[in-house]
Amino acid sequence: MRFYNQQHRHYCGIDLHVKTMYVCILDEAGHVLVHCNVKSTPEAFREIVAPFRDDLVVAAECMFTWYWLADVCAADGIAFVLGHALAMKAIHGGKAKNDKLDSFKIATLLRGGLLPQAYVYPAAMRSTRDLLRRRLHLVRKRGQLLERIFRTRARSTTWRSSSADWRTPQIATACPPIFLIRVFARVSKWISRCWTGMTR
Repeated sequence: MRFYNQQHRHYCGIDLHVKTMYVCILDEAGHVLVHCNVKSTPEAFREIVAPFRDDLVVAAECMFTWYWLADVCAADGIAFVLGHALAMKAIHGGKAKNDKLDSFKIATLLRGGLLPQAYVYPAAMRSTRDLLRRRLHLVRKRGQLLERIFRTRARSTTWRSSSADWRTPQIATACPPIFLIRVFARVSKWISRCWTGMTR
């Protein structure tokens, strides 16, 4: 696990959400300069960090909303650190937990050189990665659906399925409800193929 241990004059920890974010800014001595809740917009972020832009580093937990914050920091020349969510929970896990405390803990870990880092994926490659993740999700769902069909059929009969059985029309007359699920499974397979084609 890599930890961010570079020294700066100001350390900004952000507990980021879809609509709001709790911002905590510490100086090099550990004094709290800013600790408040603001809207999750580039304008609000730039406004609150403007007085501390001199040698500032920003850190946020690796959640699904971090893309825009990383892009704003890159555009403005601000150092950005993405915290590894699982490792951070292991380090600062506690009974008391809210947005205010979390932002302070992120800033404190960043200042102390104890913030576990996650990889900040390049903006140009994020769409490809997201497509592959969606395709993987669909493929897994298709496999789970087919496995349930096989188990339902095998539970009530001595019939054992193979992949060739599902390519024949006899299954439709033998088990009409399962035939409908089979159609849905084929649709999910077609969707996964579409995702594959889009990534090429």
